[in-house]
Amino acid sequence: MLTLGTEVRYPADRVLVRESDRTDFLLVLLAGVVKVTGRTHDHRDALLAVRMGGDLVGEFAAVDGRPRSATVTSCGQVTARTVSRPAFLDCMRREPRIAQAVNASIVTKLRAANDRRIDFTGCDTATRVARVIHQIAVTYGEPAGAGAVIRWPITQPELATLSGAAEPTVHKALRRLRESGAVTTGYRTIRVESMALLETIAYS
Repeated sequence: MLTLGTEVRYPADRVLVRESDRTDFLLVLLAGVVKVTGRTHDHRDALLAVRMGGDLVGEFAAVDGRPRSATVTSCGQVTARTVSRPAFLDCMRREPRIAQAVNASIVTKLRAANDRRIDFTGCDTATRVARVIHQIAVTYGEPAGAGAVIRWPITQPELATLSGAAEPTVHKALRRLRESGAVTTGYRTIRVESMALLETIAYS
């Protein structure tokens, strides 16, 4: 798949895919981080997911040809290969192992979305925020001692949408996490000081 398409580089804060557009190309992320957002009924941007080097972006439209289901924006510089829908589908037909891997990736994303909905049922906001930060740190964080650093920019409104909570409540939850020594926060960055402590807060 890495031989398909053309390598492209995007600066920070560039929209790579826009929700509802009829484009159908696929992006194979090589380096960098992107955020996936969706527009809510009250015209807010809800953070749906984060993707980074090694992930596929835009494969839903490349598979079914329907309009884009979300917007994808670069968080810092991003390098990717842009692959046309015909080239992608031809590759899937010719290479069964690649087709199986792509299908498994799509199923994993859908399972993760379902697991998050179920996991959050009955949890208070502080617990949901702790779980979101823990999941992001495990998946995308850079190991740092007993903790991890989340270097890509994530705002409190984005944490609020991921946690299904109001922004002021997320602000209070972050303060509690800082006071516990589990995390520290900087300008658009979060550092987990202790993954073990954060996991205890999130899942005990």
